[in-house]
Amino acid sequence: MLQLFKQTQKSLFNIPPSNSLLQIKRFYDQKVIDHFENPRNVGTFDADELDIGTGLHGSLACGDVMKIQLKIDKEGIIKDAKFKTYGCGSAIASSSFLTEQIKGKHIEKALGINNKDIAKELNLPPQKFHCSLMAQQALKSAFLNWREKNQDHKYVSGNNTTSKKLRELAEEDKEQEEKN
Repeated sequence: MLQLFKQTQKSLFNIPPSNSLLQIKRFYDQKVIDHFENPRNVGTFDADELDIGTGLHGSLACGDVMKIQLKIDKEGIIKDAKFKTYGCGSAIASSSFLTEQIKGKHIEKALGINNKDIAKELNLPPQKFHCSLMAQQALKSAFLNWREKNQDHKYVSGNNTTSKKLRELAEEDKEQEEKN
C-alpha cells in the first residue's frame, strides 16, 4: 500500500516520492502516519450474521468511501470491529483509530465517540475534519444496521439511553451537514 501511495504522490505532484513523504510527514501528525502505514482492523465480516452491523458512508466532496462493521454480543459489547476505507490517509487513519477505540466498549459508550474526539486525537488539519465525521457516521450506521437486525435485543427494545444517544447523534449530524 505504501508503494502505491508513493507512486500516486509522484504522479500527482511530479516530485520524487521521498520528498512527497517528507511533505506528508510535516503536514500530518505521527498518529495519522502510523494508522495509514499500519492500519488496524482492516477486513470484513459476513454482513448477513445477526451479530454484525454494517455501516457505509462516503463523501461527495472528496470521493472517499468508508465501511465499518461491528460484532456486538448479547450484552451490547462490541467484541470486534473491522473497516475498509477507500480514500486519503486521514480517512484510513480515522477508520483505523475508531475501530481500535470501540473494541471492548459497550455500544452506548462507543456511540459517545464523536468526530471531534477523533480529529483531536489524530491532530487532523481542519480541511480533513470530514474524514473523522465519516467515521462517526459509519459507526452510527453500523449500529443502526445491527439494531434493525436485532429488534428484540434488550439494548434495542428496552433501553431508552441508547435511543436518546442516537437522537443526539442525528441532531449533531444535521448541524454538521448544515455547516458544510
